Order: sequence, then C-alpha cells, then structure tokens
Amino acid sequence: MMTPIKGVTATQINSRQFEPYVEDSATASEFSFQTLADVTKAILHHAFWLAEQKHNLSLKEYKKLLSIYGWQGEEKKYLKIAATFGKFEPQDFAQVEPRTIYQLAERNKQYQKVIDKLLDLSVINQETVRTLIQKQRTPRTAKPKKPSIWRRLKNGGRYCQIPPIHETSEQTGTTLQRMMDEEGLTAQQIVAEAIALRQAYKQGKLVLAEDRN
Repeated sequence: MMTPIKGVTATQINSRQFEPYVEDSATASEFSFQTLADVTKAILHHAFWLAEQKHNLSLKEYKKLLSIYGWQGEEKKYLKIAATFGKFEPQDFAQVEPRTIYQLAERNKQYQKVIDKLLDLSVINQETVRTLIQKQRTPRTAKPKKPSIWRRLKNGGRYCQIPPIHETSEQTGTTLQRMMDEEGLTAQQIVAEAIALRQAYKQGKLVLAEDRN
C-alpha cells in the first residue's frame, strides 16, 4: 500500500472489513458492495492523481516519486486508466467492479465505442457496462476471402503456388508427370506454357482443331 501523500485523499478501509465471517448476511452483502465501490473510486482517484503528477512534475521529479514508492513500471496501467476515463468522475463508476475498469483501460482502443456510449448515460453500473462490452464483441460476418495463389517471401517478393489438384482419375497429375519425363521439363515450365496457350485461346489467337469444322 502506498504511503499517503500530501494533497491526495485515499479511502480508508478498516482491516476488520475483511473478516471472512459476518453474522448478518444482509448487512454483509451491503457492506461488501460498498467496499467494492470504494476500491473502484480509489483506483480512479489514484490514476487521475498520478497523471496530474506526471503532467506537473519534471521528468526527474516524477521518476523520483515513482522510485520512492517502488512504482516504476506499475504506473503505466494507471496512466492508461486516467487517459481512458479522463472525461468521467470517479463517482461515475462506483457501481462498476475494479477488474472491468482495468479491462476497458487495457483495451481502450478496442472498447472506444463502449467508453463513448458511457458518456451518454446518466447512470453507469456493472450490468450496463457488461452489456455494452458483449455487444462490442459480437462477431461480424466475415466476408469470404478471394482465393489467392500468391505467397510472400521474406525479402518482400512473392511467388505463385498452385493448390493441390484432387482428381479421382488423376489425369492431370499423370499427364503432367509424363510430359516432365518425356520432355525433360519442370512442372513449372509446362504449367506456364499451358497457361500461355489458354490465354491465347481466350484472346482468339488460337482455335481448337474441332472448331475449324
């Protein structure tokens, strides 16, 4: 726990509040939620205060402050909370549990629409935030990808890769192999020649023998 610093008001929580057993369950429930609300507000108060210190202090003074309390590296998550909820007051999130605050801040770009919608609400609670998050996660119908034969090389170049050809008759594979054996050509050379001939036919430069009749 950080030592209280002048100018900062921290919520005081009595250690007895964490006793595992309370006789009156109704009182215990009310007490538990109130304590959780205090924690959430304290997190936001601390985040705003830390962001203010970073803004007002010199870099050297700010680093010294972190060093005094052993917070080097830990401060980043709170600065992110301050940046995410800068347009709110700590009291606005009194009905939201702490983990949700961290979740929204850690992925603030992903949940920016959720945060924007919270600005329009008069009352923010855990159920409201959870509902908005779930709607944000609704998967969108993915558009079918256009088939591509291109593959990338590490140097930025690319090459084409023809997918496997599955045929019951195996005619294409058998014919290609025979051509390779008889003509001493590679599969790539034969495929390139075949594509060039087909392209010429599509352009009207070639005609099939049967088309001459």
